[in-house]
Amino acid sequence: MRSDASGTNRDELLTGLSFGLIFGLALHKAGVTDYDIILRTLLLRDMLVLKVMMTAVIVGAIGIYALRAMGLVRLHIREAAVGSNVIGGLIFGLGFALLGYCPGTAVGAVAAGHLDAFVGGIIGMLVGSLLFAQVYPHLKWLFRIGYIGDKTLWQILSVNPWAVVLPVCGVLVVLMWYLETIGR
Repeated sequence: MRSDASGTNRDELLTGLSFGLIFGLALHKAGVTDYDIILRTLLLRDMLVLKVMMTAVIVGAIGIYALRAMGLVRLHIREAAVGSNVIGGLIFGLGFALLGYCPGTAVGAVAAGHLDAFVGGIIGMLVGSLLFAQVYPHLKWLFRIGYIGDKTLWQILSVNPWAVVLPVCGVLVVLMWYLETIGR
């Protein structure tokens, strides 16, 4: 049964909400919604947040491509450009450095009762989104610099997806091992 004109299935929305709640709980349990831990990460004194993010990338990449290989999911690749990634990264990094939370950890911190994450994070994201929506039409050309399209790296290289996914995951595992050995 379809629940709206766009064809979004209500079960899909509930599944997304359920996984979002589980992910938020996992973030909280891992400690990455704690401002002090995030601050230590930004100061390069504690790499817990980085290791949690790398673990999520590994699990997500292997999981989504395994599900894709089994025919259980279909990828919907968004168009990309170097300009949009650079600008998005700068906006994200600025917000992360100023507030001490990224969007995911801010929502998790709000759920844990942290008022700073609500005021600076949630309200800040909403205000920032509104400002961005006003500025975007005038700067749209910047976001198209280095246009790549909707191709993935494995499509650009004309290789099997696993030829990219497994080496990238391997590099992340080695990096996490290295961070553990140096005590960060």
